[in-house]
Amino acid sequence: MSEEINTTKEVAEESTKKEGFFSEKKIEILVAVFLGITAILTAWASWIGSLHGGNQATNYTKSNNVSAEGNSEYNSAYQLYLSDQLAWNTMSEYIFDLEIANAKGDEISARLIEEKLDTYIQDNCSENMYEAFGKMTDDMNSPFEVEGMVDKYFETANELLDESQALLEEGQRDNANGDAYNLVNVIYSLVLFMLGIIGVFKKIPNRAVVLIIAVVCLILATVYMCTIPMPTGFSIGSFFGA
Repeated sequence: MSEEINTTKEVAEESTKKEGFFSEKKIEILVAVFLGITAILTAWASWIGSLHGGNQATNYTKSNNVSAEGNSEYNSAYQLYLSDQLAWNTMSEYIFDLEIANAKGDEISARLIEEKLDTYIQDNCSENMYEAFGKMTDDMNSPFEVEGMVDKYFETANELLDESQALLEEGQRDNANGDAYNLVNVIYSLVLFMLGIIGVFKKIPNRAVVLIIAVVCLILATVYMCTIPMPTGFSIGSFFGA
């Protein structure tokens, strides 16, 4: 009787040694576990990728709208700049007439020209040009020589165009990040495929090799996914009313 028990123990021990680290049962359990993990990570990557895609579309739309507003503002500023140029040409004629009247000592004509000039400035000059008059120095022949005066016409337009460019670049980053998440999903799909075909292989070593390759791909894809920035303003709590 004792010999039969010993024989049974020896058979069991021998069977355990033959199974080694990977056995059919262990492989099935590992496959089930990694299938679940991969499915969850695939869903997560798909969700975050779609958020990047939504941000991309939003930023592109905002960029186009702000760009249109900036171009409109630029055209208005340019029209104002041309208007001030024409006004300055007319004012230069008044100033020339005023100098002639002063040279002749004709105070009455000079006073009338000054009043006419003041009225013309109030009616035809922009605030930008009016401010430039106060910054002119004796060596300047035109208010357009004042530093930064011309740039001030297009200040608002340039701010809007810069904002448009920033939105466009942010949209491009969202596009790149969304593509990166799509790549992660492709790798996860490959992992799911490999985990799904493990049962096709009859020999345990072959199953173990495919399982190891699938797990390595899963780990690499997950590490790569962790390096991809999250969508701008992303907060998982906001989706649960937090």
